[in-house]
Formats: sequence, structure tokens, C-alpha cells
Amino acid sequence: MIPALNGVRRFLRCFCSGFACLSMVFLTAVSRADDAAQVTAASGAVFQVSLPSGRDDAPLDGRLLLFLSNNDRDEPRFQVSNGPQSQLVFGRDVNGWRASQSMTVDAAAAGYPLGSLEELPAGRYRVQALLNRYELFTLADGRELLLPPDKGEGQQLTRKPGNLYSEPMWVDLGPGGKDPVRLTLSEEIPAIQAPTDTRYVKHIRLKSELLSTFWGRPTYLGAQVLLPEGFDAHPEARYPLAVFHGHFPSDFSGFRETPPDPDLECEYSERFDMPCYNRVVQEHAWEFYQAWTGTDFPRMLIIQIQHPTPYFDDSYAVNSANMGPYGDAITHELIPHIEERFRGIGEGWARFLYGGSTGGWIALAAQVFYPDDYNGAFAACPDPIDFRAYALVDIYQDENAYFLEGDWKRIERPRSRTTLGQVTATLKQVQQKEHVLGTKGRSGGQRDIWPTLFGPVGKDGYPQHLWDRETGVIDPEVAEYWRENYDLRHILERDWATLGPKLKGKIHIYVGEMDNSYLNNAVYLMEDFLESTTDPYYAGLVDYEPRSGHCWNGDHERPNALSRLRYNQMYVPLILKRIEESAPPGADTESWRY
Repeated sequence: MIPALNGVRRFLRCFCSGFACLSMVFLTAVSRADDAAQVTAASGAVFQVSLPSGRDDAPLDGRLLLFLSNNDRDEPRFQVSNGPQSQLVFGRDVNGWRASQSMTVDAAAAGYPLGSLEELPAGRYRVQALLNRYELFTLADGRELLLPPDKGEGQQLTRKPGNLYSEPMWVDLGPGGKDPVRLTLSEEIPAIQAPTDTRYVKHIRLKSELLSTFWGRPTYLGAQVLLPEGFDAHPEARYPLAVFHGHFPSDFSGFRETPPDPDLECEYSERFDMPCYNRVVQEHAWEFYQAWTGTDFPRMLIIQIQHPTPYFDDSYAVNSANMGPYGDAITHELIPHIEERFRGIGEGWARFLYGGSTGGWIALAAQVFYPDDYNGAFAACPDPIDFRAYALVDIYQDENAYFLEGDWKRIERPRSRTTLGQVTATLKQVQQKEHVLGTKGRSGGQRDIWPTLFGPVGKDGYPQHLWDRETGVIDPEVAEYWRENYDLRHILERDWATLGPKLKGKIHIYVGEMDNSYLNNAVYLMEDFLESTTDPYYAGLVDYEPRSGHCWNGDHERPNALSRLRYNQMYVPLILKRIEESAPPGADTESWRY
């Protein structure tokens, strides 16, 4: 409103000089409306947040977040998102916070989508505060970092056990600012109950010596292992292993040993515009159980891995300067342990990788970085695999991530879209949200984990970002570090003389051509390299689906809403085909074929 009024004022000053009296009257009216808008738009709100009385006075560190919403559809802490319906959050770091103190959240706090509480219109709001607690990590290289440890929830700060929060409350925030709004972090998120083993699903927790050394404290990897039908009845059988990569799994997803709940209350899926989608999910999980235990399904082990870090819900299963040797720990510690315990074949020709989105990138990257340890990667809608198309940013040629710049124009870059092309968020907005949720890469968000994973360690010991968080200006030295260490297309092209013979027939990539995060652009560039390289030819597959969004996985018969529930049915038959084509002479291709 205010910029528009200023524009009217400038127009009248230039155009209406011959009508001085009329112009002055109109401008006076506009100025008064402008002043009224400014008063209405500034609540001057100040919030005082306290720890509960009776709490011991041990100091706390972390990120103090203030959530505001204009509705009661859910608690405010659950209503912040990348999309246009996001509600408000403001954040500040706290260090050494004691129960005898209160912490202020005011106009100095960073905010999203509004940049500051100064911009908050007067009105009625539902407010809630939360402390994402940090702990001191002393790493093997001497770095001391304040980080949020995972507590079994997969780095979801609004659900992390031990985090403190206040009960939501309605407040009226008037213009001009009055007494502070007082909130008490009276609630603590409880511990998560560990899932129990069943006949088919077993849960593994393994202390990693490699990761424990890196982090300077005991560090564990977890996994859910899906056992094949007949596992106990065939003690002589040894099985191939399929690693189903994805975000943090609380239990083995997509597998249900009981029929769908007939009393399940319907939940609408906004993402897929589908009623009762939760019932659809249960139905497909039950269908997979029936297929898995049937007579025709290939017998193998399928695992989903828990490898959260203090920065994200998973490590991306590769080695990283900021997160440690997760690639080596998973490939050389966890997987051999599982194979030994559950009679896996334990050889590279009998191990396979698949997944979508983050899991798609992991599957392809693990295959590239450990070419002899796996015999095929099926990567759906992978995170950027060529940084010339880091979504819509070419990190090597573009000077600014947030804007497409010309001599006379600056166009803000989109971050996400619908399958019809409607932009739902910009890159700058999403980066703003993650900066509010956590500084120094500690938001737990997607845009923070990539520079944490791909980038070097900064001078302060925390991840060094690719671009300036405020301006979007790209650091070319950091971009070069990304290229040489994690740009999968560049690495393949650079090292194809040695990697090509090892990866022949192992690379399979699938993506929708209207991927909601523009991930298809990097796949096009990867395909250009793979298809033009003949020494040797990669002999794999790159496949697309027109008008499909995130995360299309190669199923040309079903929509995303359904195909995303069928990763195992989609890829296990392809694994079986790959084994039949590539198993070495004398390999065990029979004991598990019952």
C-alpha cells in the first residue's frame, strides 16, 4: 500500500503542476492515509519468554523461536512452511540462558515471511515460543560447536524431544506497542518410543567408530531391516541387499502387516488434492505386505537407514568435511554388520541402491563414490546432480543466487512451482526462512544442508556458505570446492576413464519434467554427458515423464500420489534383472530363489 501511495504522490507532483491547489489537497489526503497505514502496520510488539519456575539453573543454549498465526488450524509452531500460506516466525540465538532470566524477542529478531516484528500489523494473533536446544560438540579436530543433537526424531525442531515450548495463546497486539507479551516455556517434548521388532521388520542400532571419533562423542547409525518371506525356514539362503534411501525413517515405511484401519478418519492431501489420502497410504502398505509375502516376489533384504546429523535428518551417506565420514561408516561399518547378522551375500554385485529426492541423490552418489561396493543405483528425482543447474542457479557462471540479473533488470529466482508452473516460493524466501530457524546452517532445512554437505568448513568452524545469506552473492572459491568434490556430473566426466568401466549398466535416473523444485534441469545435463560418452557407453537409463512433478520415479502408469508408495515394487524387479545380467561366475544366485 505505502509504495503505491508514494508513487501516486510523485506522479501528481510531476503531472499536476498546473493544478497546484487541487494537487495539494489530494496530496494532503494521501499523506494522511499514508501516515495512518504506517501506524496501523506497526504493532511495536515485544515478547518476554521465560523458563518455567522450579527448573534447575543449568544454562541453556539454542535458538529461541516465536511463532505467530492468525488461525487455530494447528499450533503456530506447525504452520511455518515454504508455501504462500505460511504463518510467521521470528528467531534469535540464546547462550547461557538461566531460569532466573527472561529473553526478549522484539524488532531485532530475524523474521519470516515478515523480516521484523516492526512490520507486524496490529491485530489478534495466536502466539507460541519454542527453544531448539543446542549442545556443545568438541570434534576430533578441536572445533567446539553448539549444535542441535538428534533425539530420535530426525532433526525436526518442532518435535525434538527435550525442546521446550509454550502453550499457544491468543493475544491482541495494538498499534504503538504496550506492555510486553509474556510467555513461559512450560512444556517439554517427550522422548520418542522406539518401534518394536516384528516377524518381518527388525531394528538395528550400531555405534560407528568412525563417526564417534569425528564427533568426539558416541555416534550411532540405525536401520530397519525388512526380512524376506521364508527367512527362518531357509537357513541356508543368503540374500542380496537393497538399500532404500530417503529422509529419516521412524520405522520401515510403506509396509503394513495388518489390513487398513476401517475406522481411520479421513485426511485430505493438499499436495495431491486427494481426499482420504491417509487411507490410500495404508492400502498400498498392506498391498506391499501381501506382495512381499507372496510366492512370486524376489527374496532379498531391504533396509532403510537412520543417519541423522546435527545439521539435517540424514547425512546424504557420503563423507563430508562438516559432517564426517558417513559414507565410509554406512558402506564399511553398517552394511557389513547387517549382512553378517541377516545372512546377506556381502559382495558388491549383490548390493543395490534406490530412493527419491534426497534418497535419489544419495543412491546415485553412493554408487559413484563407491563404484565397486554396489551394483546399481535407481535414482528418482534426485537433488541437484549437476551444479550448473543447482535448481535455477548456475553456481559457476551466475554471480547472484537470488536474482537473474541483466543491465537494467533483476528478476527474483523461483524456488518451487506447481506442475502447471505457478511459483509458490522464491529462493530468497526459503533461505530467509531457514536463516530464521537457525543460523550457521543449524535450521535443519534443505537449503542449509546442501552447503553443509557440499562446502568446506568456515573460519568459525561452522559450514561455509556458497552465497551471502542477505545478498545472494556467490563465492566462486566455494563453488569450485563444490565442483571438485560433489558435482556428480563433473566427477563422472573428470574420472570417466576409471569410473566408466565400473559403472557400466549401473546408473538409472528418473525425473518428472515439471519437477516442483526444478530438479529436472540437472538431469538433462547429466543425460547429455552420459549419452555422448561411448568409452565405455554407460548402458543405463535416463527417463522422464511430461507434466509430472516431484517425485516421479519411473512409473508411467500411475500418478505421483500412488507411484511414490510403490518404490519397492518398482525397483526390486529391476534389481533382479540386473543380477541376472551381471552376477559373476560362481555367484550365489540360487539359494535365495525359493
